Amino acid sequence: MLKRISVLVVAALTLAACGSGGGSGGGDGSITMGFSQVGAESGWRTANTKSVQDSAKKAGVTLKFSDAQQKQENQIKAIRSYIQQKVDVIAFSPVVESGWDTVLKEAKDAKIPVILTDRAVDSKDTSLYRTFLGSDFVEEGRKAGKWLVDAFKSSTDPVNIVELQGTTGSAPANDRKAGFAEEIAKDPKFKVIASQTGDFTRAKGKEVMEAFLKSNPDIDVLFAHNDDMGLGAIEAIEGAGKVPGKDIQIITIDAVKDGMQALADGKINYIVECSPLLGPQLMDLAKKVLKGEQIPTRVVTEETTFTQEQAKAALSSRQY
Repeated sequence: MLKRISVLVVAALTLAACGSGGGSGGGDGSITMGFSQVGAESGWRTANTKSVQDSAKKAGVTLKFSDAQQKQENQIKAIRSYIQQKVDVIAFSPVVESGWDTVLKEAKDAKIPVILTDRAVDSKDTSLYRTFLGSDFVEEGRKAGKWLVDAFKSSTDPVNIVELQGTTGSAPANDRKAGFAEEIAKDPKFKVIASQTGDFTRAKGKEVMEAFLKSNPDIDVLFAHNDDMGLGAIEAIEGAGKVPGKDIQIITIDAVKDGMQALADGKINYIVECSPLLGPQLMDLAKKVLKGEQIPTRVVTEETTFTQEQAKAALSSRQY
């Protein structure tokens, strides 16, 4: 997700009758999609963008793409631009969960359907978008917590955990934190002694981990909401003269290639997968919506987890 386009494409996909709504979806059969990406903060996000762009080309969908550079105001501007351009469908991966109702209502009023991908919004009016395509972030956090509880089940000593959160207010950060906390709460020996955002970036992950190490000399476990922050933290851990994966056990989310390599090398102990390859599903959902077909309001991607040996076996075929 972490931290894991696992990118959120919100295509406010209200049913558009033939010839109604924005663009040419109901006319000559062609589809124009406006897609606003969160940014390019991680290897996961880069893979997600490529998946959407490649899938659009393969599906014959004209893609109008914008990079929000981690700013909600940029996404709102992009969505309004897509509405003005009368695209057939809008898709975006929300930077944060809150503050979308006004612009999504504008899309709905323009009869332009919306699909959320990778990340959700917290709007109570679910009619503002047609579906949310992406991972179950709470379950990802649970998987990370379950592995940790099992790994330390024979120990009675306290386990001090530091947490590198994703972007403040984002769905993956909120949900991964909640799922992880739910699992470790089952055993009082687990304690999160420090938790701070690393913005899903390698540089920030390193910076925050350096601060954790200075203020908390006894760290047993790092839980990073994505691989990139975990990889940055590894640099900080090694810089402090400690051995990542041994002196401090590390759990991350995403399973991008660099993370998988670190897992295979023993520097990370466990990775929960969050697949960025959402493009094919997104194009399929967009076509179904524009044809007036019923689609689920929630489409969950299928994902797994990786141990060191599993990472070694999977590395050669990893696409991202």
